[in-house]
Amino acid sequence: MKILNKLFSKLVLGALIIILQFCWFVYLLYSVSLTSSIADIAITVLAIVLALYVSSRDMRSTYKISWIFLILALPLFGCPAYFLFGRGGLTRRTRQKMDEVNNKIRSFSQQEQKTMEQLKEEDFYAWQQAGYLTEYAGYPLYREKDSQYFSSGEALFPKLLEDLRSAKEYIFLEYFIVEPGEMLDAIIEILEQKVKEGVDVRLMYDGIGCIQTLPNKYVRLLKEKGIKCACFNPFRPFLSIIQNNRDHRKITVVDGKVAYTGGFNLADEYINVKEKFGYWKDAGIRITGESVWSFTSMFLELWNFINKSEDDYAHYRETSIPEKQLPGENPNTGFIQPYTDSPMDHEDVGENVYLNIINHAKKYVYIFTPYLIIGSEMRTALINAAKCGVDVRLVVPGVPDKKLVYLLTQSNFAELIKNGVRIYKFTPGFIHSKCFVADDVTATVGTVNLDYRSLCLHFECGVFMYRTKAVMQVKEDTLETFKKCHEVTAEECQNKHFLVRTFMGALKLFAPLL
Repeated sequence: MKILNKLFSKLVLGALIIILQFCWFVYLLYSVSLTSSIADIAITVLAIVLALYVSSRDMRSTYKISWIFLILALPLFGCPAYFLFGRGGLTRRTRQKMDEVNNKIRSFSQQEQKTMEQLKEEDFYAWQQAGYLTEYAGYPLYREKDSQYFSSGEALFPKLLEDLRSAKEYIFLEYFIVEPGEMLDAIIEILEQKVKEGVDVRLMYDGIGCIQTLPNKYVRLLKEKGIKCACFNPFRPFLSIIQNNRDHRKITVVDGKVAYTGGFNLADEYINVKEKFGYWKDAGIRITGESVWSFTSMFLELWNFINKSEDDYAHYRETSIPEKQLPGENPNTGFIQPYTDSPMDHEDVGENVYLNIINHAKKYVYIFTPYLIIGSEMRTALINAAKCGVDVRLVVPGVPDKKLVYLLTQSNFAELIKNGVRIYKFTPGFIHSKCFVADDVTATVGTVNLDYRSLCLHFECGVFMYRTKAVMQVKEDTLETFKKCHEVTAEECQNKHFLVRTFMGALKLFAPLL
């Protein structure tokens, strides 16, 4: 019965319809090329011109190589595939609509220069990072009020419920995956009560992320309870470039006073009530204070874009003012800067945060990532840091959630290990955390994976921290996690069968397209 349910699920049927549409389109091109030599020559010329166009585009080299190879080797397949799936940006109309919303709300996120000056006095490189995020992500740097890192979903969950129960004005939830079960049921029970108390409760979820987990009937039930729901980019079974762009963010905001983000979604495997791939290790962070406004504005931007609405942004901005810290207040606290990354600006904010942390590390940089599907830029940064004497360690899953993707992850092991990067497999199960920590001073926790889709195509978010309380909590978690891992050796990478290594090499060529 489970197999039949999967075979006839909305995702499988929708994917099948899209594949049939694409195959029909390719067949038409093939038929034309057979009946007309001029058409055959035209398709060849088109492939060459398109390959030259791709090579001239401002994009990472690994992505270019993948598409150029596909276009020239299989023009009948590669040309239409690029036009439909190769252009990473949103459509012009979509970008214009999002810009209109963003421009209105960003005016409420002005950087306090005194805070930036204080960070510059403490650490020039951290100041540069904060300046980059302010300029290119559009989110200010704040003094830390409080930050708390959670090393697992089950550790975070009780505190999340406690904060939801404390809500007086509003609760905003934005998640890639939402699935009925013990975790969601406990949350919905609180949300239903809060609606009765007059709290504004909103839930935003992704159309693809929830296609197999959130039934339409369940959404209607939530709306009947007074919970406002919005679906980002609903899945529609026809060829469309915009299907590439997903809302992969995980955000909870309560009254503008408390915010959460991290790798966890609202489903039972994230709190280990349900076991899917062994023990599921995830991470989350809870922040309070004026910096929560950044997560409030992130949510409202996307919510109002989806619903074609406009909230009273000044009202929501005011909710964080009572928590505002004056310049110089609590000088012993660290600095905190929430940020988002989107496919609409052609600025790879998430990756650049990671690269800056690696490039400026002096002693160590420890990384949690569920996927290691990296381009030349990230690979070079990791190797150069290791060659310069920095202790570079990555923790990847011991039990994969996607076997093909796991082969891609493993295809990067040999070169990294040969050049001094240490790689650990989390033997108890699957690690879904996305965390970087370096030199006891900087860290980031968020939703950004080390793969092309996350770095370039999805809406993501994270928190950059300098000398906050949570920085050392992330480090402590990495040190404890290393003890539960198996360190991969160079010999293990070489012992793989020749055909397996060849297949893994081929996968690397097409990694950016997966």
